[in-house]
Amino acid sequence: MENGSTQFKLNEKIRNIAIIAHVDHGKTTLVDGLLKQTGHQKLFEKGADCIMDSNPLERERGITILAKNTSIRYQDMKINVVDTPGHADFGGEVERVLRMVDGCLLVVDAFDGPMPQTRFVLRKALELNLRPVVVINKIDRQGIDCDDCLDRVYDLFIELHATNEQLEFPVIYASGKLGFAIRDLEKDERKDFAPLLDAIVEYVPAPPGDTGAPFQMLVTTIDYDPFIKRIAIGRIQRGVIESWANVKVFDHDGNLRAGTIAQLMTYEDMNRVKVNKSEAGDIVAMAGIEDIQIGETIADAEKPECLAPLHVDRPTLSMTFGPNTSPFAGREGIYVTSRKIRERLFKETESNIALRVEEIPDAKECLKVSGRGELHISILIETMRREGYEMEISKPEVILQERGGVVHEPFEYLIITVPEEFKGIVMQKIGERRGLMTDMSLDEDGINTRIEFDIPTRGLLGYRNELMTDSRGTAVMNHAFNEYRPMASGVPAGRSRGVLIAKETGPATSWSLDNLQTRGTLFIGPIEPIYAGQVVGENSRDNDLVVNPTKRKHLTNIRSSTAEDAIRLTPPRIFTLEQALEYIEEDELVEVTPKSIRIRKRVLDHNDRKRNSRKEQVE
Repeated sequence: MENGSTQFKLNEKIRNIAIIAHVDHGKTTLVDGLLKQTGHQKLFEKGADCIMDSNPLERERGITILAKNTSIRYQDMKINVVDTPGHADFGGEVERVLRMVDGCLLVVDAFDGPMPQTRFVLRKALELNLRPVVVINKIDRQGIDCDDCLDRVYDLFIELHATNEQLEFPVIYASGKLGFAIRDLEKDERKDFAPLLDAIVEYVPAPPGDTGAPFQMLVTTIDYDPFIKRIAIGRIQRGVIESWANVKVFDHDGNLRAGTIAQLMTYEDMNRVKVNKSEAGDIVAMAGIEDIQIGETIADAEKPECLAPLHVDRPTLSMTFGPNTSPFAGREGIYVTSRKIRERLFKETESNIALRVEEIPDAKECLKVSGRGELHISILIETMRREGYEMEISKPEVILQERGGVVHEPFEYLIITVPEEFKGIVMQKIGERRGLMTDMSLDEDGINTRIEFDIPTRGLLGYRNELMTDSRGTAVMNHAFNEYRPMASGVPAGRSRGVLIAKETGPATSWSLDNLQTRGTLFIGPIEPIYAGQVVGENSRDNDLVVNPTKRKHLTNIRSSTAEDAIRLTPPRIFTLEQALEYIEEDELVEVTPKSIRIRKRVLDHNDRKRNSRKEQVE
């Protein structure tokens, strides 16, 4: 390939590839299988699995959150593999790591077919002109239709405006769990992953790069080591780099500063290995450059040239973070001040480029945090609470944009898989939230119905809990950001029921909760400490109700025939962090501590709330 008078060479011994898949389509398990069959058995000693999901939250939730690098040695080739997040909320991770690769491995569940997150990440890959290899995974499952799945993959490629060259992708049928891949279903030679590795070598182009040109690399990931500090990770676009080489760094504004590569590393297995020299096409990690940031260009010291900066889609959702102001503040956390929270959030923006943190002029102690979705921000909250932070989080708000004098809001693809008997109530509720059904199909087993919708993000807020109730916990819901469109009218705001609010501070009593559970659904159990203004349950009606769960039964000398009857309490509803954020209203907050998740009113005192409501009515 020529560009002007410069001849670009290909590094034929290297392949750089990203693995793309929807959540739970077997991407990480497939990588495990590739590592096992290419001489990396030591990684799986003591029964370890899901090696790429090294983050504790990733293992707990079964999803990939952070993009990670590994390499596979196959024959005389080095295949650099980047495991990308499968959820659209972590699109910031996806968009930057795709800049390091030349091809993508699209893993699709043979049973489910392409899903919303598949669409999102694949669109980004096709826009970067990456060469795809399609893997129809989990062909060992019952009730699959590989031909129908492949047809839906082709439909998705056409819908995403893939080029003719991208449409000529090879198809591999695989089972990451059983450890095999095949090119032809009729031959069914289920041995190992050699057909998949051969397809990667054959169809994914070698990385371009002129080793004789001045060095150039875009920083796409930042890692941290307590001994060597910040580590810049990226693919060498051109040239050669050596340890202790002097370089120049372009910041986001194009300003230059000097630096030195104190340590140069490449990837072998899951480890970084020190090397003295590396050349164009390889993915490397560098230490020694102070304050290096994602999106900066590291260039040759004598002839520095800047690369195009990273472009990341704007956030679609925002929440307000503030210090914990409840009566229980400081009991469980280590970092409770606004200064500590502020430092941690701004530090997060250095590596999480899809996150935005802004000051709020009217509330000096609070910060506005914007991200790509509820999961994106809730993972940050969960990480912070495990580090010892206490916070108060507001209700998620959709970020609106004004284009040509017209207000636009984000719309999302939504896919709900639900048993046939519940599809009516699902379609009714989504219709009320201004969702438009675009497709509906019945699974092979004739039990579940897959329904696709186009819906405003506002319409989705708070719906997951309602869906679980309507479907008795049997529905599966997946969604991904689509685009901004003119704002839809008539989207219902808020939940349909009120809440039960504690009037007094103290431990909840069984006797009081027994009387209250007839009023609605409780969120607390007996002996649990509560405070005035805390939300302790959901009212069966649409209004808020102030109650006293701390009330005790008065002792008397009168004996009752039912005195010995045991009190039977219905188990309380326990919220996860995401469920609590979806549930709250504008006048409520989620209190997050290392050990507890509580819902509370912004104004804790009952009399103050009444006074404020009168003022609002007068206004």
